Amino acid sequence: MATADVTILGAGVFGLSIAFCCSLRGARVRVIDPSGVGKGASGGLVGALAPHTPDLWLPKKQFQLESLLYSRSFWPEVEAYSELSTGFANNGRLQPINEERLVSLALSRISDAKENWGDKAIWEVVSSSQMGEWAPPSATGQLIYDTLSAHIHPLQAVKALARAIENLGGVITTAGAMHGAIVDARGWQGLIEISETLGQEVGNGVKGQAALLDFNCPDRPQLFSDGLHVVPHLDGTVAIGSTSERYFKSTVKTDKKLDELIAKAKKLFPVLKDALVISRWAGIRPRAFTRAPMLGRHPVNHDWFIANGGFKIGFGMAPKIGQVMADLVLDGIDRIPDDFLANASLASR
Repeated sequence: MATADVTILGAGVFGLSIAFCCSLRGARVRVIDPSGVGKGASGGLVGALAPHTPDLWLPKKQFQLESLLYSRSFWPEVEAYSELSTGFANNGRLQPINEERLVSLALSRISDAKENWGDKAIWEVVSSSQMGEWAPPSATGQLIYDTLSAHIHPLQAVKALARAIENLGGVITTAGAMHGAIVDARGWQGLIEISETLGQEVGNGVKGQAALLDFNCPDRPQLFSDGLHVVPHLDGTVAIGSTSERYFKSTVKTDKKLDELIAKAKKLFPVLKDALVISRWAGIRPRAFTRAPMLGRHPVNHDWFIANGGFKIGFGMAPKIGQVMADLVLDGIDRIPDDFLANASLASR
């Protein structure tokens, strides 16, 4: 086996996106994960790629915007190299406006979106009646519709990334020697290990549970209401999720919390009330202390790099993270926002 230029620890969406971007630039890449591809949080069901609101602009929001826009070419490129579907679609998102006072706030953000998103996406307020039975119930009869939101099928996406990396000459394995530049992308367990080594919490794991319903509406926008995502996948299923559990007994078992989430979804979105549950999922998502991704030089192994965290926004951030980490690892060019640097997470404690 040829010596790698870059070794990635972790075959989740961050590690695989970095490996893909490095492979595109001609680097010899090896990805090592004892559990295999997408066996952690990245093998989930939901895949909502949704932006923060377009007002109160910050570097984090700018980075997310650039990543979501890049997603429109990144995931089709992954599909081209892998000849597999990622489930990516840019169908937007609907959110109900349930209080009259929030209608004016939503309307004010139209100009914010024009200023900060440019002509690449829109944020608008529409009537529920325009969306028919797919409209989420809204107490005001008004909805927010944005076209920056997209969605993806997480497990399909990481499998496609893995195949694309292999087709570009990379190696994905459950064990092996580390050579070249080393990038730690081991998710929540990596955050726990760093925290224990440093004697301070830099991150942890948050359990999420989700379900897949048999409901065919692949061209519809995703829905978001009361903290719940509803994502219509291209394969004729709809994902709903997810819970956020800081304390948990099992990392992989679903329980009554998911039953409650399914019941809540069917109450919030009556169009789904008769849809059958065909799959249930649970996993642990990495949450850095700042909630932002933790990127750059590794805080413990100073010759390594790190790409971790990104709680709930990992798939949306992954294309841009792959790009900027490849810049850093291969060319020494640092384009990482200051708030994302690993030292920023430590300094915030």
